[in-house]
Amino acid sequence: MPICVSCNSNSFTSDDVSGRLYCSNCGHLQDFDNFVDVYGGVSGPTGTFIRLGTSGQGTDYHYRETKIYEAKNLIDDVTLRLNLSPSRADEIKAMIAKITEGEFGQGNWFNVLIGACAYVAMRRDSKSMPIAEVASTIGCDDYELGRMIMRVVDFLELKKPDFPEFDIVRLYERTLQNWRRFGSLGGSVRERMKKQGIFLIQCAIKWFLTTGRRPLPMVVAILVLVAELNGVGGVSIQDCAREVNAVVNTCRLRYRELLEALVKAAQVLPWGKDVTVKNVLRHAPTVIQYMEKKSMSEPRGKKDSEGGVGIDLRDVVSECLGRNCDADEAAAEVEKLKKVSDDSQRMDKMKLSHECLAMVYSKFLDEMESFKSSGGFGAVHEREERQYFDPHDCTEWWNGKSQLSKKLLLKNILEKDVGLDPMPPSYVKGLKARKRRRERINAAKQRIHKIMHPSNAHSDACISEDVQTGRKRKRRHTLDWEDLIIETLLLHQVKEEEIEKGWYNSLLDLHVFNSGLV
Repeated sequence: MPICVSCNSNSFTSDDVSGRLYCSNCGHLQDFDNFVDVYGGVSGPTGTFIRLGTSGQGTDYHYRETKIYEAKNLIDDVTLRLNLSPSRADEIKAMIAKITEGEFGQGNWFNVLIGACAYVAMRRDSKSMPIAEVASTIGCDDYELGRMIMRVVDFLELKKPDFPEFDIVRLYERTLQNWRRFGSLGGSVRERMKKQGIFLIQCAIKWFLTTGRRPLPMVVAILVLVAELNGVGGVSIQDCAREVNAVVNTCRLRYRELLEALVKAAQVLPWGKDVTVKNVLRHAPTVIQYMEKKSMSEPRGKKDSEGGVGIDLRDVVSECLGRNCDADEAAAEVEKLKKVSDDSQRMDKMKLSHECLAMVYSKFLDEMESFKSSGGFGAVHEREERQYFDPHDCTEWWNGKSQLSKKLLLKNILEKDVGLDPMPPSYVKGLKARKRRRERINAAKQRIHKIMHPSNAHSDACISEDVQTGRKRKRRHTLDWEDLIIETLLLHQVKEEEIEKGWYNSLLDLHVFNSGLV
């Protein structure tokens, strides 16, 4: 008979819950002596203090609750790393609960789902967050995240009003605001860079430089250009691309395309022929000033066949002399300006804008004043010795009053005139590719004709005369895989118009490999 270790009594009572004995006299709980071992695996009998699916004494916390708890903690962690608000985290949790029917999940796929829902939530609120940033945060591939985003959009049945297009202007503003390198700049400088960047981004949209392309490289290119124009040092393409998780080579390509577009826009200026990609940064303030004024001005007449716009010389003179000048004075100055020109009709046909003529006439007035004050041509010669116009001499080249400095709709952007209206780069490349394929088709037809009619064939070598020595050199064309495919398609009676499109795999499957099938 057991004895109580506290009072040596032998009267005990059994506990109804645990089954342990306690002293009826003093209430002391006796040592456990009725342990039943669990045997036979998980499905075996249950011991006194051992219960399946429990954690600790008095708890009943199952696997499903543990999974949901850990999943919500992971969502909070991802949203914190993405700098999203707690309300945004609750929105993401509700979205994931709807998609998974309240089961949430765990594993690598669940991290990708969290990133996709975060991207969709920001996109629904018209706040741009690049896919590359989300993918870098959760540690997955851009394409994997993109596929998950498409699945989320399809499941939630989000259409265009609820799922707006990606806003590259908001992305530029967000990058400019969040980058620590620009944190030390003054408020006026940052606001100036913001308006200039928005202006150039919407010009790039009008020039189709962003059509069908990733927005991050163009944002990097414009951010670097705006920083150089405002004298902000230490902003390179490599650093900016690393900050926004963009590809450096693609950013360099977009930067060069932007400079080439500015070179084309500068051709309307009197010194436009001297502007190249290498020195366009020196002329960029003048070019952007011209583009800004061009976007603010209204057309003064219908465009002729050469693309010129009718210009009233009285407006040019009034702008140079002051808006409050007398009409008779302006008319007299117009007559002087026509007399200076050798041919007034030729001036009407020049491809110069209203702003360019105003600039030229202002320069003419300054030279005349310096000529009168000096009594000779010394000051004029001094100006002629300067080959280029230095934009740094003009501190206020940016006005910031154009509507393109604010976010506009695509329709309004396309209606604006900034002095350049090029064709889309993809369309131009397509025309060049079709021309190249046409040349290959003609060469392939000549080779086929030479083999089929050897008596009438000419040599396929291109002979060129060396003018200095009088010798003849042969230049041989090396055939590649594209030439062989074109020859094969021509021999199978494929239309040349179809070959020009470049769908070689489809044409081979349709006309070559399946040609014997009925």
